[in-house]
Amino acid sequence: MSLKYAVLAALLEGEASGYELSKVFDVSLANFWPSTPQQLYRELERLAEDGLIQARVVQQERRPNKRMFTLTEAGRADLRAFSATPPRRPTAIRDELLIKIQAGDGVDPATVRELVEERMSWARGKLGRYQRVRERLLAGRTEEEYLREADRVGPYLTLLAGIGFEEENLRWCERVLSVVAQRAALP
Repeated sequence: MSLKYAVLAALLEGEASGYELSKVFDVSLANFWPSTPQQLYRELERLAEDGLIQARVVQQERRPNKRMFTLTEAGRADLRAFSATPPRRPTAIRDELLIKIQAGDGVDPATVRELVEERMSWARGKLGRYQRVRERLLAGRTEEEYLREADRVGPYLTLLAGIGFEEENLRWCERVLSVVAQRAALP
């Protein structure tokens, strides 16, 4: 899959500038489809050229003008067609820390702890951001009320996947720290 469909899906929420979309990616999509701002802006240009989104310029005082993007009907149709097809391949994990842990036997346990604790810090930070987004989406409603009443539930369901991912990251890190501590205590 290309970045194209992640951008189109993000625009389902409504009109947004490139900057606003990059923030959406940081908070919600980055956990399962990361992108740099430069990649995002290039993709917005391609999508506009292909007629899948349209851009309008908003004049601003004391700031540079900004471009606001919206989905076109062609973009919605393309996204619907994409959403109806099965994924081409299952998810694959590409994680530098896992390679380091795989190859880390014989490395100073303090170094392994430091690497894992850094991952835990990132996971806690992301989990905190995801929880804040969850609270904003729920806006005082229960999860059941939200899922029954909201116009779109996809963003909430993918947010739950991100929350579950970071919670599992923390569980795995705690297990790694436990094993490293036990092995360090061996004679």
